[in-house]
Amino acid sequence: MSGAAQSDTIAAVATPPGRSGIGVLRISGPGCRHIARQMIGELPPPRHASFRGFRDAGGGILDRGIVLFFPGPHSYTGEDVLELQGHGGDVVMRLLLQAALDLGARQARPGEFTERAFLNDRIDLLQAEATADLIESVSAAAARSAMRSLEGAFSQRVNSLQQSLTDLRVRVEGALDFPDEDVDAVIGVDLTYSVQEQLQIIDELQLQADQGRLLRSGIDVVIVGSPNVGKSSLINKLVEREAAIVTDIPGTTRDPVREICMIDGLQVTLTDTAGLRESEDRIEQEGVRRAGLALVRADVVLWVHDDQIADTDSAAKLRQQMAAGAVLIEVNNKIDRLAQAPYRQNNETGTTVIGLSALIGDGLDYLRETIRECVGYNPAGEDLFAARERHVRGLADARGYADRALQAIKNDEPLEVIAENLRHAQQSLAVLTGQFSADDLLGEIFSRFCIGK
Repeated sequence: MSGAAQSDTIAAVATPPGRSGIGVLRISGPGCRHIARQMIGELPPPRHASFRGFRDAGGGILDRGIVLFFPGPHSYTGEDVLELQGHGGDVVMRLLLQAALDLGARQARPGEFTERAFLNDRIDLLQAEATADLIESVSAAAARSAMRSLEGAFSQRVNSLQQSLTDLRVRVEGALDFPDEDVDAVIGVDLTYSVQEQLQIIDELQLQADQGRLLRSGIDVVIVGSPNVGKSSLINKLVEREAAIVTDIPGTTRDPVREICMIDGLQVTLTDTAGLRESEDRIEQEGVRRAGLALVRADVVLWVHDDQIADTDSAAKLRQQMAAGAVLIEVNNKIDRLAQAPYRQNNETGTTVIGLSALIGDGLDYLRETIRECVGYNPAGEDLFAARERHVRGLADARGYADRALQAIKNDEPLEVIAENLRHAQQSLAVLTGQFSADDLLGEIFSRFCIGK
């Protein structure tokens, strides 16, 4: 994408609201130098910190602090950028922002600084999204993966794959342009092998992207079962605090209780639900209904039983309520009553069954390990990059088109069919980096950024 000139100048407070030691006002655009001269007297040396007084449009002193000036195109946005680092506090920051607005800037939209960096070719769309992912990281592993994407690890892999598909298209379309030549050298074993090689690379990239998506967004785990089987005790043990009320009175949990825990860097949102049973109590009935709604959104469902009591519900009934692709794990709780050792095994239906004690914590390691495995999360991955559902879908689209191209080669279909599928595969990848992106997609992505970034 070529650089995009912006006619207006934007300004925003780049630090969160509230009192703090330092607050930062960021200004970017063609009017940046004019605003700088009015607010601080003169332009400071590029990329050198200077101590200055900050003035309003009438010349009155508002604050004193550090000023930094980054001339375009060597700045974050690719435009002239001015940063005023003053004393933190809502009032001071509002006054500085109003001064910039009075001098010709306008309030920046959420994510507009990063959007300009993208439009001015300072970063691609994958790197822009990684910026937000780094800010929103919920674990050290997620932050590391976001930083790898921000530094271009994901983009480099996608661009390399795009170039390989371009080379394949050149060979196929070259045969189309010169139909009198012998096309056997183009459409044959060599090209078949080349496309198969690209499919293998896409598969590897998909696996890494899916891992990155898990790190970024986490998973939803819903705990269900009959009353008094230990669901609340289990969630308390997993989050390592008394998050849910535990009593021997059936039906204590009514509203779903949601808590977050980390499993080897993976964010897990746990939902403790009302006990599944028939009841005349209207409030408890509503709790059971809400438990059913939680099941629909779950990635993993923990079906908890009392190890010594047969459960009246069935796995088949639960699976009917679960989302497609969700995983069911059976948990036999209270094994401590018979001094039974923790265990992990598969039953006759292939469902994993964990024997544990939520009271004393025995067997929780089996449960954590099973949750990781059933969603395909590998905490040992050192080369992970941040990824989103959009990226996973784009890679799946690219793979689908590449596979159709391979089948067309094997079936001796016309060269035009092969070339068209390779073109679609390449374009699916280009959408990831933003080389081809609809305006509504860009608007959705950047609108979720914080203001000032």
